[in-house]
Amino acid sequence: MLTTNSEYLKPEIMDVIRAFDCETECFTHYFSFAKDKYFNCIEYKDKFYDFENEYKTEDELTFKRMAKRFAKLAFYSAISSEKGSFPWGALTGIRPTKLAYTELSEGREFQPLFAQMGVNADKTALVESVLSAQNGIYGNAGGQDLFIGIPFCPSKCEYCSFITAPVSQTRKYLSSYVDCLVREIHSVKPLVKKLNSVYIGGGTPFVLETELLERIYKAVAEEFDNIPEYTVEAGRPDVFSEEKLELSKRFGVTRICVNPQSFNNSTLEKIGRKHTAEQTLKAFAAARKYGFDINIDLIAGLAGETLSDFCNSLDIAISLNPENITVHTLSLKSGAKLKENVKRLDISDINKMVDLSREKLTKAGYSPYYLYRQKYQAGGLENVGWCRQGKACVYNINVMEEITDNIAVGANAISKRLFGSENRIERYASPKDIPTYINKLDKIISERDKLFK
Repeated sequence: MLTTNSEYLKPEIMDVIRAFDCETECFTHYFSFAKDKYFNCIEYKDKFYDFENEYKTEDELTFKRMAKRFAKLAFYSAISSEKGSFPWGALTGIRPTKLAYTELSEGREFQPLFAQMGVNADKTALVESVLSAQNGIYGNAGGQDLFIGIPFCPSKCEYCSFITAPVSQTRKYLSSYVDCLVREIHSVKPLVKKLNSVYIGGGTPFVLETELLERIYKAVAEEFDNIPEYTVEAGRPDVFSEEKLELSKRFGVTRICVNPQSFNNSTLEKIGRKHTAEQTLKAFAAARKYGFDINIDLIAGLAGETLSDFCNSLDIAISLNPENITVHTLSLKSGAKLKENVKRLDISDINKMVDLSREKLTKAGYSPYYLYRQKYQAGGLENVGWCRQGKACVYNINVMEEITDNIAVGANAISKRLFGSENRIERYASPKDIPTYINKLDKIISERDKLFK
């Protein structure tokens, strides 16, 4: 239980307390400020901790930002003295690179801040590598990216928190849903001034029948041509077909995501996948014939996997030589079946798995080009996208760094508009529920138009 004299600091403090799984423990906190000095006093486990930080405060916004930062650091320092440290220290936000860019934009190197926040040297080096890989893309930001959401899957994985349900239960909505997507795609054309990329994500877009997938492709083609980067998160290998791959190539798709998550069949069965590793290899080979850039997703920490199990998946992924390999760390998410049975992820060798991925992928010639973190992530770690030279996914960088407008269509799609001169972002979220989305489409289109016009 937390008692504090500064309620506006409570959310930031609770992020740290939850990270250490200390919600049931007692904390008393007192915050004060005087002459550019921030004071945090904490009582925890019958001990008193006093922290003092100095920062020249120029306005109310800066004051609140720094007050949150120093309160978070104070609680991290106090609790870690009892329970040990995390690789990312007191950084609980999902975008460490965005914080680094903020420091650089204000004329400061970001490494001193990361050191102050207790970030491990190898994580700081990882951020340095990501920023280097984004050079030439980050600086050319602007314009818009278009996201098209397909919230349907063959089955729901145990770790998944998306709104997807097995398509056997939602098939009756498919045709009407695609009708709505087509209307939305046509409606957003006036909002797009400079199109950077199109990303059709899921769910599992290839779960759609070819005719429905073609309707979406046609709508995009009717409104946009010469798309610089066109990605389809095709998804699981059990829904791949030559017909869908040929259709994708014909309509200009440049990048395909093949998402096995693991190449161990026993793991796939445990997490609720309805395919085998052998099917993934066949799907990859089929996609490769059409000349797509290919991304493979893996998850470290799945369903009791050992370090050897994860190493096997990593070795197979690297042997396929895809343009991108994304390594996720398992995370507990609200709405996921996994969270119904597990309160906290305590996975043996999770740090070794992530370290091994960095070692092997670097040796194989891949570079980390984007990263993000999630709450309740095993080991307090991160997700990292790795790419071959010149093969970074622009959409991933733009979205993770929040440097372009994102126009999103579909149920549970979140559009974002940047107001750069004001350093703020406004969002519009479509309903999660598919029937509600279908019934409220006119309102959705109207409200999104207001955001971007």
